[in-house]
Formats: sequence, structure tokens, C-alpha cells
Amino acid sequence: MKRVLSGIQPSGQLHLGNYFGMMSRMIHYQEENDLYCFIVNYHAMTSMQDGASLKENTMSAAMDFLSLGMDPEKSTFWVQSDIPQVAELTWILSVVTSVGLMERGTSYKDKLAKGLKANMGLFSYPILMAADILLFGGEIVPVGKDQKQHLEMTRDIAIRFNQTFGDVLIVPAPDIDKDTQLIPGLDGQKMSKSYNNTIPIFGSDKVIQEKVMSIVTDSSGVNEVKNTDCTLFKIFCLFLDENGKLELADKFQTPGTGYGEIKKELFSTIMKHFKLFRQKRDYYEQHQDQVHDILKQGAEKASAVAETFLTPVRDVTGLNYKA
Repeated sequence: MKRVLSGIQPSGQLHLGNYFGMMSRMIHYQEENDLYCFIVNYHAMTSMQDGASLKENTMSAAMDFLSLGMDPEKSTFWVQSDIPQVAELTWILSVVTSVGLMERGTSYKDKLAKGLKANMGLFSYPILMAADILLFGGEIVPVGKDQKQHLEMTRDIAIRFNQTFGDVLIVPAPDIDKDTQLIPGLDGQKMSKSYNNTIPIFGSDKVIQEKVMSIVTDSSGVNEVKNTDCTLFKIFCLFLDENGKLELADKFQTPGTGYGEIKKELFSTIMKHFKLFRQKRDYYEQHQDQVHDILKQGAEKASAVAETFLTPVRDVTGLNYKA
């Protein structure tokens, strides 16, 4: 049984990109693996300095994950800031991480180009991510294509630490699903809240419908063949098996169906797919005390595991000077 680990930022309303890119895969992993999953609220602080919003988003992300099938009986599920050991390991790893490695981070450069102000948290983001993974002995880390470099940095940091102090840290392996590594948004770019091109999972019926109907398409008319290499087709295929994809492709390639009709079908498919999840989400909204209890139990379990990996790190670095 492999230990699978990943986290998600509570940076706003979760969307289809979050679900198909990471969340559904994590929920699937809990059936046959040792799953560690957490809400990375420390990471969110690099772009969000509104305490009230971070607090609200953290609870919202927890309720979303639980509603979508995260089972605390089959997994370890917690909030990042409930485990203080992660901050300690972040500092320890920072002293073996070169500035050059951080400067090569393309995600950091991209965020600055998009207008985010530079800060040390944003710059050293990959070190905190490495601590998240190495603190729990993550062996497999499901990530999107955009996080591939960060995981490569984690591997570099772990290898450097082991070369310096001894073979203590487990070097993780990435897991990138080629079919869902990059979920397109309404405009064809990566689906992201920063691009304002998302389809929310738990938004109102009206909002979800408006989002779906605004998916960018070309000017092909009802009686024209339509290109399957488009955003609408790619998003719809997320919900289909192989036969369903072939049927959808046939519909695109056979004149007589307009984009508007296909978008209405997609909206109905989305609402059907998430119907039970949305009902469960309503339940947790009314019973947040249960969510608090689940997160507390998850943090207690995660903290105990963190100590088993951090103790030998303290030993080999000489921080356990009384031993």
C-alpha cells in the first residue's frame, strides 16, 4: 500500500478544474492506498491577506471535500496550519535549498507577471510544499501539469538533504494524469479563479448555467460540422466514458446541433453528476461542528505521523542536542 499525499488551496469557491484535476483522484486513491489529504491554508496566504476570507474559505474547502466523498475513516484529512511541525521542517529544508533553485521557479515568475506582489512566502512556496510532502513520507503525489516543477523541486530538496545529513527523507514520485492534467476554463485557458473562467461545483443553479452558456466557441452554425478540439468538447468529455465521448464527437461532426443545445446538455450533465454531492454539502453547511470534529481528529492523527518523520530529521541535523 502506497502513501499518497496532496493538498488544495482554500483560495475561493472550488470548481471543475479542482475536482477533475485533483480532488476526484484523491478521493479515488483512498480506496486502495494510505491517503493523506489536507487544506493548504499557509500556501493560500501568499496571495490572500484577508483573515476573515481565509477562515471562511478553509471551512468551505473542508465541507466541499467531505461532500465530494472524502472519508475520514479511510484517509487522514486535516488543515495545514493545525500541524506546527510543517513550519519547523520548512525552515530546516530552507538551509539546504539554494536560492538558484527557487529563482528557477516558473510559477513564481508567472504570478509576478500576472500582477501578484513579490514576497518571501511566494518566492519560497516550493520549500513549504516540500515540507508538506516530506513531513508525512508521501510516496506518490498527484499534481497537475502546472505543479510538476514544484514536485521536481521537492525531489531535489529531499536528495540534497539526504546527501548532506544522511538518508532520512523519502523522495516522492509525481502522479500526473495525462487525461486531466490541465482542465480548460470557459475561455480555453487553464481553469483558474485567477482567470475568472471557472465553473463552480457548489454554485447556484443559475450561476452554473450562466457559466456553462458562456463557454467560448467558434462561429460555426447549427448546420455546420464543429471542431472537437475546442473547450466545450473537452469540458463535456470530463463527465463521459469512452462510448460517451465517441457519441459526443459524432454529434459535433454531424450537422444539425448547435452549440447552445450542447451547452444545455452539459449543464444538465453537471447538475446530475453533482446532485447528491450538493445535497451533502447543504447538510455540512448546517452541521459545521461535525466538520470541526473531523478536522481535529485528522490533525491529531497527522501530527503523530509528522513526529515520526521529523524526529530523525532533528537527530541527524543536531537539533536534538539533548539526546
